[in-house]
Amino acid sequence: MSKIDKLINRLKQKPKDFTYDEAKKLLENLGFYEENKGKTSGSRVSFINDELNEKIDLHKPHPNNELKMYVVKNLLEKLYEIGVI
Repeated sequence: MSKIDKLINRLKQKPKDFTYDEAKKLLENLGFYEENKGKTSGSRVSFINDELNEKIDLHKPHPNNELKMYVVKNLLEKLYEIGVI
């Protein structure tokens, strides 16, 4: 099982300590790239996959790196919806 497969399985478990860094690594391996919306965007970040014509918006957590549970659930639902997991 690859590291990405393990990361997908971890996300599917909806852990309370799933980090932004893990989400970024997973999305990048699924063909997304990170795009900051500019200086006024604050902690809002978009992950874009041009090939699939899909965009996933996340809030970069601060001061900690752990995503909130609703963000983990929304991310998982979106990845299922677009068929990449």
